[in-house]
Amino acid sequence: QVRLVESGGGLVQAGGSLRLSCAASGIRASINNMAWYRQAPGKQRELVASITSGGSSNYADSVWGRFTISLDSARNTVYLQMNSLKPEDTAVYYCNTMPPYPRFWGQGTQVTVSS
Repeated sequence: QVRLVESGGGLVQAGGSLRLSCAASGIRASINNMAWYRQAPGKQRELVASITSGGSSNYADSVWGRFTISLDSARNTVYLQMNSLKPEDTAVYYCNTMPPYPRFWGQGTQVTVSS
């Protein structure tokens, strides 16, 4: 059974940083394309950052240069380093494969950025 458990969210002031973690079990993150998604209140879930099994990363325009996705194969964990946070980054953040597999969605982790 695949489980993706997100953690690391919280309340931070604009300009601050957070590092999100996604601990994977039942799936080897290093051989899958993995991604972080987010869903803000009243909006659809969107792709934020992705990393391929080959290690190539890509980002949404809105987070380019501020967020960094990485993978620790030994820990089977995907990270999202978020710097220079803005109020518009406020959302619940989820990890999943890319494209996302519906049964893999976890509870997510809430990120709130105050102005």
